[in-house]
Amino acid sequence: MDCPPRPSPGEPIAMTPDGADWSPLRADLRRHGTALVHGRLTDWQVPPGEERLLHEVLGRDLPSYRALGHRHLRARYAASRRLLKRAAAAALSVHPADLELSYGPTGRPFVRGFDQIDISLSHTADLLLVGLTTRGLIGVDAEPASRQLYRRGLRRHTCTPQESRDLEQLPEEDRDGALLRLWTLKEAYSKAIGQGMAFRFTEFGFGPAGQPVRVNRPDGRAGTGAEWSFSTYAVDAGGAAFVVSAAVHDPGLGRTLDTEVATMLDPETVTAITGALAAVG
Repeated sequence: MDCPPRPSPGEPIAMTPDGADWSPLRADLRRHGTALVHGRLTDWQVPPGEERLLHEVLGRDLPSYRALGHRHLRARYAASRRLLKRAAAAALSVHPADLELSYGPTGRPFVRGFDQIDISLSHTADLLLVGLTTRGLIGVDAEPASRQLYRRGLRRHTCTPQESRDLEQLPEEDRDGALLRLWTLKEAYSKAIGQGMAFRFTEFGFGPAGQPVRVNRPDGRAGTGAEWSFSTYAVDAGGAAFVVSAAVHDPGLGRTLDTEVATMLDPETVTAITGALAAVG
């Protein structure tokens, strides 16, 4: 028997750094177990000369930032981590400077010492995107909606045989948009499992829009079940359109309902305290 599908995130939330109200993010985490936030690079980049803010945002990432050869790359690197740390800090109810980002073997980010949330980051053009979940693992990806993939021949390097057949059945003017949806879903899934581009996109696929979204084998047969949930959104940032996808893995072990550092307790700790109190009583 199939498990019931996991709830999808709410709509991506637009955030700016000045006077931002982060309560919608916390509300989405409580309601869905997952939240997506986005911002503009032009809003989130660290102003020139703000060395104190730069140190606060980057921490141990400062050497990696300084090693980047181009100032635009450095600006994007700092801005994306500024949004990521602000979002994680809002979920945990701590100051962003108290958080330290670390990275797994494939570069997958996580917040050191705070395993009650999982995080993912994507950026393209003027868009920064952050995903957070208390359910398990998350991956997110964003691409400009105007990006042309089908006509550049990327289908051969991106699609399974079944996906190629599905695309060929669409009107020609719809194929770029459909392939862009597949691309962002594959990027999000690869990030969630910590593989990045190491997992060839022709080895797994997704069905066409309008059907329940799941990971498929190259021949179109189901490859995963309801432990995975996928969502794709249209996002506007400063008048530019983007396609955003999120992949969330929920093993069904329950989720952290309270992510705030000052109030949350590990379930095993709660059980031990409850048992001790019952014994005393």
